Amino acid sequence: MIALFFKCLLGALAVLVIALLSKSKSFYIAGMVPLFPTFALLAHYIVGSERSMVALKTTALFGLWSLIPYAVYLFAVYLLCTRVGLVATLGFAMLAWTVSAGMLLIAWSRLHPEAG
Repeated sequence: MIALFFKCLLGALAVLVIALLSKSKSFYIAGMVPLFPTFALLAHYIVGSERSMVALKTTALFGLWSLIPYAVYLFAVYLLCTRVGLVATLGFAMLAWTVSAGMLLIAWSRLHPEAG
């Protein structure tokens, strides 16, 4: 239960840092905060302590590939933000992320069936 509370606290801290940075003159740095590997550290610790180092290596490799849907999301935001409203931009960008993440999961499960 304490571990769950700690994870929630980390998430709340990240939101606070994003909110504070978004109001500063260096507002663009707020876009970097979600990329701090807070949750990756947790995931890698859990996988590394409960499974093998090969599983950790596979998790890290999949994490690298999972940057593709995030890049698709950012590209969609970049292209749409001056063409449509904020809600539509973020909605389409989330849809683009979802589709590309789904395609990644399908491709990964076919190329790495031993990981599934």
